[in-house]
Amino acid sequence: MLEEQGSVADTQKFVKALPKAELHLHLEGAVAATTAIELARKHGLAKHDFEDASKLFDFPDLEAFLKAYDIICSSIVDTGDFHRVTYEMLARCAGNGARYVEFFFSPQAHHGVAYGTMLDGIVAAMRDATRDHGVQSRLIPALNRELGPDVSLQFLDLVLSDRREEVIGLGLDYNEIGNPPGLFAEVYRRARNAGLRVTAHAGENGPSANVGDSLDLLGCDRIDHGYHVVDDPALVTACRENGVFFTVCPTTTTFTTTFRDLNSPDHAIHRMVNAGLNIVINTDDPALFRTDLNNEYLLVARHMGCTPRQLGEVALNGLRASWLDDTTKRAWIAEWSAEIDQLYSDK
Repeated sequence: MLEEQGSVADTQKFVKALPKAELHLHLEGAVAATTAIELARKHGLAKHDFEDASKLFDFPDLEAFLKAYDIICSSIVDTGDFHRVTYEMLARCAGNGARYVEFFFSPQAHHGVAYGTMLDGIVAAMRDATRDHGVQSRLIPALNRELGPDVSLQFLDLVLSDRREEVIGLGLDYNEIGNPPGLFAEVYRRARNAGLRVTAHAGENGPSANVGDSLDLLGCDRIDHGYHVVDDPALVTACRENGVFFTVCPTTTTFTTTFRDLNSPDHAIHRMVNAGLNIVINTDDPALFRTDLNNEYLLVARHMGCTPRQLGEVALNGLRASWLDDTTKRAWIAEWSAEIDQLYSDK
């Protein structure tokens, strides 16, 4: 185990210095409590139960979490709001060693706000964060699967009608139960044909079949969460042989899944690692779950016994699974590999 190879302080130092990419991060779930309160007050939305934003972050399950998520979304209204929350999020990413970020946002949750208004604020903040903090990023509009395929097709048309170079792909989130991937096959076909990369939340609180269908019916490049893949040994084998990447979020599992004990050898992420599946460590909704990217790496080291070299490979997986162009990806992998090798030597 990692602790056997060095002190906790050494581990923390190693993780902090590790160059990282984050591929599973929701803008609205990264809004700091203080920012959420200020924006809610700005727009006259700060009701009694919203005065203490920390209360919003106490939820027993995915349904309660999504309710809190929607409340946060309602407080982000104008271009300045979108700029602020995006810039603050990316600055925190950079502070945790993230040099490249592909992040989701939920346009359908901002009722009455023009899509272009959202993009104007987000894209400007992305560019400002690159200038000020050196973190590069790309944007993934995510479909609310609960609204159904017809609404999703209409939304895809909107995304394609205002295509900014920063918009790189399409995601699918919200509750899987009753909303299987196959319903969105036509949406995803059109998105791929238009040149968008695609991913989907699957196997978080839905069955392993949702993972398989996201790959086979939606043509996904990678899977967000994917924990219930471990319920199907044949699917695990296929995913390993095909090099499928899973963007896992350790803290999230303790809130929204049945895999709540990170110490357990039966925890899905532990089993995914042991099965040889490719994982990337992410924060998902860091403000709501009170975490950050360094902490997520440390959780995997502490509870699942990942060695420094395993953590280094996970960090490189963030580039391998990314939607960077091939030339940039090869160059960055070479640069990061050399940097990570030096970190091994320094231990």
